[in-house]
Amino acid sequence: MKTLNIVFMGTPDFAVSTLKTLVEHNYNIVGVITAPDKPAGRGRKLNESAVKQYAVSQDLKVLQPTNLKDEAFLAELKALNANLNIVVAFRMLPKVVWNMPELGTFNLHASLLPNYRGAAPINWAIINGETKTGVSTFFIDEEIDTGEMILQEEIEIEANENAGQLHDKLMHLGSELVLKTVKQIEAEAVKTSPQIENSDLKTAYKLNRDNCKIDWSADIQAIHNKIRGLSPYPAAWCVLQNGDDALDVKIYEATMELESHEFETGTIQNTKKEIKVAVKGGFINIHFMKLPGKRNMQAKDLLNGYEFKSEAKML
Repeated sequence: MKTLNIVFMGTPDFAVSTLKTLVEHNYNIVGVITAPDKPAGRGRKLNESAVKQYAVSQDLKVLQPTNLKDEAFLAELKALNANLNIVVAFRMLPKVVWNMPELGTFNLHASLLPNYRGAAPINWAIINGETKTGVSTFFIDEEIDTGEMILQEEIEIEANENAGQLHDKLMHLGSELVLKTVKQIEAEAVKTSPQIENSDLKTAYKLNRDNCKIDWSADIQAIHNKIRGLSPYPAAWCVLQNGDDALDVKIYEATMELESHEFETGTIQNTKKEIKVAVKGGFINIHFMKLPGKRNMQAKDLLNGYEFKSEAKML
């Protein structure tokens, strides 16, 4: 059995679950690398990452470099004498960092690699209508998410599941997979395999304003998948044309109603309790929506104080 001295690298809640699992199984975490504190809110109070907050609560040594190639940081990292780096939801590492420990650096990725390499694998799996996804561990190399595979675990995506719900399931599944991976490394029993490249691989592109916009002329299922795949963050958006107002609105939850109709695509059919948008093949029934400067509201609550004109349309 190898004695492991681990440096853990991660930033958001997704990574905390794995760090917590390692701590609870008494692994020796010699250091935690996370993002620098960022000013947030009106008071510009410094916001600590979720990983830093947990690491501090466990009296773990925390490093927060702004530059991963900085000589002072690299000297500090080397002094920790780690023989394994574990990366969960962190940034791209330079070779001098991932190549430092004797046993290498492995990463947890929230997809069934080689599919959905990139920044937003959970969102894109749902947006693209996948019925399964999973988590993978692999050793880091020069490229992004391409290294030798260690382990993989598959999970089903439910028909109405959103990105937030899937995130939480994969977070727990991922922490268990990292634990299995660490146990294999500890027992010197790791068997890796190369990722199989093919022309049909799907990419998890970084989310931006353009690819989060709803195309109301798309297929009803594709619209539904986009809304749930971007909920609760960053949220699918579109323009609401209501009389003279053109408002950017965010849609957080909706269901499909499959039926034939004669309404023009994007037109809004609303009652006192429902907001429905006519699309090819039926209606998108909006349950939660956010108007500019307002909070995210349930449709019936929004309709209490907001009036849709007869010609209102989603663009």
